[in-house]
Amino acid sequence: MEFFTIKTNVQAEIIEKKSKFIANLFPIQGVKEAEDLIREIRKKYHDARHNCMAYRIVENDQIMEKSSDDGEPSGTAGANMLTILRKNDLANVLIVVTRYFGGILLGTGGLTRAYSDSLMKAMEQSERIRKCKGIEIQIITEYAEWESFKYYCKNHEFLITDVEYSDFIVCKIELEHAKKQILLQDFEAKHIILKDVKEITEKYITKSIVKR
Repeated sequence: MEFFTIKTNVQAEIIEKKSKFIANLFPIQGVKEAEDLIREIRKKYHDARHNCMAYRIVENDQIMEKSSDDGEPSGTAGANMLTILRKNDLANVLIVVTRYFGGILLGTGGLTRAYSDSLMKAMEQSERIRKCKGIEIQIITEYAEWESFKYYCKNHEFLITDVEYSDFIVCKIELEHAKKQILLQDFEAKHIILKDVKEITEKYITKSIVKR
């Protein structure tokens, strides 16, 4: 499974017939994080008429989804935004759109457009990351080999995610499954000089960053 997520939080605002719509788009890793953020947004905008939301989260290779219209007419807000997330293949994201009522009724069509436009504006401002199934590997190497190994990782698009400096350098890297054999073969053939290579876990890793 591959999907897009976003790199950092994004906020966008639109005004529609005096109603203000504030979209907060978050990268998330799990349901608890999503629910905690929803509570924070509702507390922050406690004086708003509506805080509508939708999220999609990948867990155990399945996508979990949830949405809420928070008092708006059914299907005009949360469910509509969830559909947009699906169409854009976005997961591990939460969208909460807060509405401050401006005194003019928008009707179901107007509400649908306003919530859609709020989310789309936030998406346009975001930096998207493509995620794919990969593996995390721990590497131990000598200090003298560190610069060479960093260069090797860059050439092969292996992402160094963590580095510890002790008697040796211990680092974690993420790579696609298809590239695992390249690393192991180069290690065995001593094309790269490492003290140890150990697979830690399977996980979703960053495949590429899509800049707008």
